[in-house]
Amino acid sequence: MESNVKQHSRLYSLGRLLKKETLAEGIGTFSLVFAGTGAVMVNNITDGTITHLGVSFVFGAVVAAMIYSLGHISGAHFNPAVTLAFWTSGFFSRRLVIPYILAQIIGAVLASTLLFISLGKVANLGATLPLNENWLQSFVLELVLTFILMFVIFGSGLDRRAPVGFAGLAIGLTVAVEAAFMGPITGASMNPARSFGPALVAGIWQHHWLYWIAPIMGAQLAVIIYRYLSCGFRDLK
Repeated sequence: MESNVKQHSRLYSLGRLLKKETLAEGIGTFSLVFAGTGAVMVNNITDGTITHLGVSFVFGAVVAAMIYSLGHISGAHFNPAVTLAFWTSGFFSRRLVIPYILAQIIGAVLASTLLFISLGKVANLGATLPLNENWLQSFVLELVLTFILMFVIFGSGLDRRAPVGFAGLAIGLTVAVEAAFMGPITGASMNPARSFGPALVAGIWQHHWLYWIAPIMGAQLAVIIYRYLSCGFRDLK
C-alpha cells in the first residue's frame, strides 16, 4: 500500500514537471518562430528595412534570450534535432523525447498561425526553401550548419570545462552567424520545428523533408564527434 502511494506520488510529480518543461519548450519555440520568421515577413513588408543581417540578428538574439530565460526549466532545446541529439548522447530521458518534440512543433505552428492572422501570407511566412530548387546543395549545407550548432551546444552548454554562463551567447551567436552567411541559400533552418510551422500554415512543402533529415543527421554527427573528443562524454559529466 505504501509503495503504491509512493509510486502515485512520483507519477504525479513527474506529470507536473513534464507540463512545466513542455510548456517552456513550447513557449521558447513559439518565441523563436514568431520573432525570427516575423522579422523575415516585416522585412518584406517594409522593403528591406530590417535587412538580411538584421533578420539574422533577430534569430540569434531570440535564441539567446530564450536559453537564458528557460534553460533552467526545460534545458532550452527548442529544436527536435537537439532533443534527439541529447537523447542519443545520454543526457535526456527517452520518455520526454516525444512530448518535447510535440511541444516544439505546436509552438512553431501557433507562432506561424498568429503571424498569418496578423500580417497575411507574406514572404511565405518565412518558410525555408532551397535556392533554385537545389535540394542536394541545401541538404549538405543544412547538415553542416546543424553539426556546427550542436557542436557549440555540447561545448558551451554541457561540457563542464567550458566557461560558465556563456552558453546562451555562444549558441545565439552561432545561429546568427549561420543565418547571416547561409540564410540566402538554404534558409538556415537547422531546426525541423522552425521549418514545419511556416510550411504547415503557408502550405509550402517543396523539399520540406530535407529540413528534417539534414538537421537530425547533422546533430547526430556532432554527437559522434563530441563523444570522441570528450572521452565518451565523461568530461561533460
